[in-house]
Amino acid sequence: MSKYLVETYYTCTFKILHQLNELNESELSKLEKRNDGKVEIIDIRLNNRKTKTANSKNEKTKNNNEKSSIKSLDISPKINNEIEKISDNLKKTEKNTNILNKNISLRSKMPDRRKGYIQKVTIGNHKVYLHTGEYEDGKVGEIFIDTHKEGELVKALMNNFAIAVSLGLQYGVPLDEFVDAFIETKFEPSGEVNGNDRILNATSILDYIFRELAISYLGREDLAHTPSISGTGKNIIGDDEDNQFLKLVKDITSKGFIRSNYKEKLVDLSNYKISLKSNK
Repeated sequence: MSKYLVETYYTCTFKILHQLNELNESELSKLEKRNDGKVEIIDIRLNNRKTKTANSKNEKTKNNNEKSSIKSLDISPKINNEIEKISDNLKKTEKNTNILNKNISLRSKMPDRRKGYIQKVTIGNHKVYLHTGEYEDGKVGEIFIDTHKEGELVKALMNNFAIAVSLGLQYGVPLDEFVDAFIETKFEPSGEVNGNDRILNATSILDYIFRELAISYLGREDLAHTPSISGTGKNIIGDDEDNQFLKLVKDITSKGFIRSNYKEKLVDLSNYKISLKSNK
């Protein structure tokens, strides 16, 4: 069997730190003989690799040359240790980047036909329309923000902000993160909110939007200004969450629109008769 030798050439840039009591030519000339310096690796680059057949004699001579070169440099063991540490760190970072790339590539796109709701409010004489889009399981996946009596610059910024939030939701960013980041942001328009039964005032448009999303999709009652009003109608499905009828209701209704109160929104229609005959 023929043996092959693979030679790998690296370019290593490092610096050696020495402590001097005095700065003069004599002290500087002694630096090369000192072995108490601290070695810090700055950069390691792969130049090239060469492959060739190796003889046992050549291997012995090369090993002897390498040993002699290591003996001549007392700092080389420190450099080798630093190189090993850096190579281990590079392997770890490569694994982490591969994992991140896999996670980033997994975008759950919205279905072509989707559920959602539209909420219109007035904040300080400014009309704001919030449009939401939901996945089949009821999670919010996109938002649209329309403003009235605003300039083109504000409208463009709000539209692009909504697109950025929608992309974050579709790539797996939790809605909680957006809520914690934008709640209680302060800028005009702000003040009294008209048109929402759970939010009475807001410090900005973003404060209102993420309060509404948190209440509707996360059940954050601590961010609401009024208590939740439960329905008083008779429940037709009982207390079983796994009821088939309840699953059907969840599939065809918007979670954000009814704020997850599926049972309270259902009405007993057993005493009503519906005529499907057309009047001629």
